[in-house]
Amino acid sequence: MSGSPLSGDAAPGTGDVQVSCRDVWKVFGRGAEKVPGSEMADLSRAELMEREGCVVAVRDVSFDIPRGQVFVVMGLSGSGKSTLTRCITRLIDVTSGSVQLCGQDVVAADAKALRELRRTKVSMVFQHFALLPHRNVLDNVAYGLEIRGVDRATRHERARELVGVVGLSGVERSYPSQLSGGMQQRVGLARALAVDPEVLIFDEAFSALDPLIRRGMQDELVRLQRQMHKTVIFVTHDLDEALKLGDRIAIMRDGRFVQLGTPEEVVGAPADDYVAAFTRDVSRAKVLTAGWVMRPPRADAAPDRTVSESTKLDDVLAVLAEREDPIGVVDGAGRVVGSLDRATVLQAVAAAPPHPDTLAVQRA
Repeated sequence: MSGSPLSGDAAPGTGDVQVSCRDVWKVFGRGAEKVPGSEMADLSRAELMEREGCVVAVRDVSFDIPRGQVFVVMGLSGSGKSTLTRCITRLIDVTSGSVQLCGQDVVAADAKALRELRRTKVSMVFQHFALLPHRNVLDNVAYGLEIRGVDRATRHERARELVGVVGLSGVERSYPSQLSGGMQQRVGLARALAVDPEVLIFDEAFSALDPLIRRGMQDELVRLQRQMHKTVIFVTHDLDEALKLGDRIAIMRDGRFVQLGTPEEVVGAPADDYVAAFTRDVSRAKVLTAGWVMRPPRADAAPDRTVSESTKLDDVLAVLAEREDPIGVVDGAGRVVGSLDRATVLQAVAAAPPHPDTLAVQRA
């Protein structure tokens, strides 16, 4: 199951690619364009700064995001994650490399094409809500449609619909100063959705919120994604948030992708000590699934109890607590593809080295 930790290609069968980056570099400083592809490309950040006075923010990053996927970019402050997202929309020009967004070449686009792309295909939600203080909720949500020239009645109808979708019905006439932080961020989310973008970019969008409100916004985004199936790029420094929201997670360090994979791959097979340290305190039972830790199916008998591959180990343990015998694991077609016993699951939850048979199933 687990692929290369740095593989950026979209999984087969996941649909058309909405965002594609190839060999993207962003270097700040005089002579920045000389760094990619030269002997300086292998220098550390500190060495390059000392030698050339340049700072590498993004270093040779490549990945694809298929339509409808939530792609999380996470890392500590200064890792390059926000710079990368700004390169995708060319709010910052790349130093070298290619960026395709919704089928368009972002690097080669002229100013007019870029404006149209940002106006019609992409919406961004930032940590600071950036609501217009002199406009009420309805007019804030409708702002993007107003810029497009949509008439007042139509844009207000759409805005009312989105205000209801994010759970703010009844406050349409309120102003931002009258709303809590969580409510303001919901307005920002509704505004982003109002123009029906193909790609949504969240840059640390929930990090300024109180913990309870933040969890509520995460739940709201999960709910909306099930309904709308948008392509989402979500930037965060919080691993729990990344694991909750992401279909795939890219962990950045010093401008590079250290690991790119599913939540299970990041938690169950960290690429190095840096990623392992990130995931050390994660509740593995809430992330890993039966399909991740299963052994080959038993040949001696058909299982009398089964769980699906996607069942979290938390729920598998509840089943195994009631019995001594192993249980079967079935795929989406109901075929038995593996087996699980209590020892295997407890070993996985405790982060012990995996059983050789488990590795064999993952590689199959």
